[in-house]
Amino acid sequence: MNADMKRVKRLARRALGAAKRGLRGAVRSGYTRWRRSIQVRVVTSTLFISAIVVAILGAFLMQQISSALMDAKVKAARLQLDDGLAQVQRDLGNSPGDDSRLNTTIDRLKSRSGPSGLYEVYIRDTNEQFFDGYATNELRQESVPPRLREKLQGAAPGTRAYTYGELSYVGDRRSESGLIVGGKTGQFELYYLFSLEEEQRTLTNVGRSLAGVGIVLVLLLAAIASLVTRQVVIPVRLAAQGAQRLAAGRLEERMRVRGEDDLARLARSFNEMAANLQEKIRELEDLSQVQRQFVSDVSHELRTPLTTIRIAADMLYENRDTFSDPSVGRSAELLQSQLERFEALLADLLEISRHDAGAATLDAESLDMRDLVLRVVGDIQGLAERKGSKVVLQLPGEPCMAEVDRRRVERILRNLLVNAVEHGEGEDIIVTVAADRDAVAVAVRDHGVGLKPGEGQMVFDRFWRADPARARTTGGTGLGLSISREDAQLHGGWLQAWGEPGAGSQFRLSLPRVAGAELRGSPLPLVPPGAGDARPLFAELEAQE
Repeated sequence: MNADMKRVKRLARRALGAAKRGLRGAVRSGYTRWRRSIQVRVVTSTLFISAIVVAILGAFLMQQISSALMDAKVKAARLQLDDGLAQVQRDLGNSPGDDSRLNTTIDRLKSRSGPSGLYEVYIRDTNEQFFDGYATNELRQESVPPRLREKLQGAAPGTRAYTYGELSYVGDRRSESGLIVGGKTGQFELYYLFSLEEEQRTLTNVGRSLAGVGIVLVLLLAAIASLVTRQVVIPVRLAAQGAQRLAAGRLEERMRVRGEDDLARLARSFNEMAANLQEKIRELEDLSQVQRQFVSDVSHELRTPLTTIRIAADMLYENRDTFSDPSVGRSAELLQSQLERFEALLADLLEISRHDAGAATLDAESLDMRDLVLRVVGDIQGLAERKGSKVVLQLPGEPCMAEVDRRRVERILRNLLVNAVEHGEGEDIIVTVAADRDAVAVAVRDHGVGLKPGEGQMVFDRFWRADPARARTTGGTGLGLSISREDAQLHGGWLQAWGEPGAGSQFRLSLPRVAGAELRGSPLPLVPPGAGDARPLFAELEAQE
């Protein structure tokens, strides 16, 4: 038995939990739709406001109807009371005589209510000289409220008053709410007791009718609001969809123009904007194409004379010791170094033109990021020693596998490490590698001059230098970080930076484990540990399609 009860309770809890989750989901879905849809907001606002207005008007109408109905009832009751008091004065005067005379008088008063019994009659001798009181149809004397009796007691003849109370009867007949009017003539008090059951039924029917009409009216107002807003919302939605398609690159998108109203003017303005935008974008594309073609052509055309100059420079460099004038040998060395830099610049220009033209491709393979870092660190070890810097590696014990293009990632890491050595002021360079389920990251931290406020917007710009007066001791072209950012974006990754004046800087490369997958986070923080509350001095540049 206990096991069955536990199972039933467990099932009940599960059902209750499922109901709660379903209710939360429905509320969340409804709120999301309300927040995103103008039409839903307008309809719900119309429903709410119209319901309040209809409720207020309904309450006011019910009060007015009830007051009018009761006033008419009181007026008719007073007229009936006046007629009854006159009858009592004629029949009884100041003495009822005998019981038969009294009963005859009461029957006459009661007979005027008709066969349906519109009212009951109660007559009382205030002096209790002849009788205490008589009531018709087994009406209890307690049906007349004491407050009404007290009001008539001691009043002058002809005084009239009324109140509301409960009409109770002897036997099984149920009590009813009623209107009690009373008056005094001589030593007699006469009371008419009118049942209000019919009026209450009337008010109930009127209330139900008003409620039904109110609900129908609210729904009709909501339907009208929905139809009206639909006429406005649909063109706006079409404009939004058209704008989305324009943003997606479908520059031929246009809206259909109907009529001459405000919405038609909106459609015409949208079409004019789209046409102008298409024309400007086409002009920019043509200009960009010309620029890219120019850079590519110049780079290719320069290779032919550069090759000839290179051959001559190599011959001069190899025979520099045979010249009698030392300045000629020095000139041969300078020519050799500048030719190497010129060739690197041409190679970078060609790579930039490929990225600009969208012709860059990814040759991805599954590699361990630790091996790439070790290889690049080995390549720049000599430069670090000449600058007096030490490269400190922080590598995890587990492999950090990812689908990457070896050549491009090595180029990114080489650029970051060379920049760190060049601007590290001889301090240690810390290289950290980390990975999680979806991404791998490499952070290169230096403790050099850092970056000033406002320089962050330019750190990845082409040919940008933190200090324009600073010489390039490593022969860089000024395009390294720009190309590195393009390479990171080609992988679907991020190349981000943090810096602080005098505290150095840190560049973080984050790549998805699967090439081209969406990158949602990085396993390494952008701000290095121990940097305090310092925040990035420039925006994080993220490559997200």
